[in-house]
Amino acid sequence: MGIKGLTKLLADNAPKAMKEQKFESYFGRRIAVDASMSIYQFLIVVGRTGMETLTNEAGEVTSHLQGMFNRTIRLLEAGIKPVYVFDGKPPDLKKQELAKRYSKREDATKELTEAVEEGDKDAIEKFSKRTVKVTKQHNEECKRLLRLMGVPVVEAPCEAEAECAALCINDMVYAVASEDMDSLTFGAPRFLRHLMDPSSKKIPVMEFEVAKVLEELELTMDQFIDLCILSGCDYCDSIKGIGGQTALKLIRQHGSIESILENINKDRYQIPEDWPYQEARRLFKEPNVTLDIPELKWNAPDEEGLVQFLVKENGFNQDRVTKAIEKIKFAKNKSSQGRLESFFKPVVSTSVPLKRKDTSEKPTKAVANKKTKGAGGKKK
Repeated sequence: MGIKGLTKLLADNAPKAMKEQKFESYFGRRIAVDASMSIYQFLIVVGRTGMETLTNEAGEVTSHLQGMFNRTIRLLEAGIKPVYVFDGKPPDLKKQELAKRYSKREDATKELTEAVEEGDKDAIEKFSKRTVKVTKQHNEECKRLLRLMGVPVVEAPCEAEAECAALCINDMVYAVASEDMDSLTFGAPRFLRHLMDPSSKKIPVMEFEVAKVLEELELTMDQFIDLCILSGCDYCDSIKGIGGQTALKLIRQHGSIESILENINKDRYQIPEDWPYQEARRLFKEPNVTLDIPELKWNAPDEEGLVQFLVKENGFNQDRVTKAIEKIKFAKNKSSQGRLESFFKPVVSTSVPLKRKDTSEKPTKAVANKKTKGAGGKKK
């Protein structure tokens, strides 16, 4: 889920903290990518029509491999150096949120069965996507693929978003890329949305700077974390009736959740019983992360390994895989040039500051629903 409604809250109250950037502007930059979020998107979008998905001869889904392979090549061709970060063991406080997600998938499975029986194609399309879950096998297969491509992989001890933020805070990467906004709450200096979107969507990358977020909102980092907890996060329930805008007003007025709880109208707002907001705050401020990782290197692709894994084991088209490998090799030589402007002169920013949105305007949400043609696999 991330932080509920945070993108709109920032668009309305901190527009100068958000910039539209061209995809190509990140040439030469190291970017930490939330792998699980990307895999989830690939499973939902790539090669999916209703209940049909890309599979290999064994009937195993290959949409995640198709998406990861093509999207990573696009990054490499643009001179971007991705570092994929995978989730470790979730914190205990997230168990309630994970249980909710499980329950929603169970409900969607029942709805899907009814839709199939009734032959309702629209309902089949909708509910089949809601049953998608990223499994350990999906993660392990993507790790294997990325390593064969010569792309570094980081395995987080806990939350991938927190690990991405730690890499960015310690200047090991330039920015964090995800669709969930948690990385900002974990303190990532720069956060990117839509970097992993397909080029066909033609949506610019949205860049957020946490320092400007705090400046625009006139909050400290501690207050911003409390704002995110009040708005709704993965670690605890929020106070019913308090959305992002009300949460911002209360934080500005009272300074902290403790002070809000002392002054809030408890007849109007019901505080969750045994509300673990302090533990949620601790997880954001002191996440379980590691910087003890192998040196980040972008190596030449393992050509034989890629053919074995993609073509022989997963039914990808050999000619397309061979051409893709050539693209990776060419991209590696291109990216080794580095950001040459740093040796000559400053570059005029390609970013476009966002205008403040009318708060009465209903927010739009980009939905990746355009089918991507597969380079391999077949539909079941």
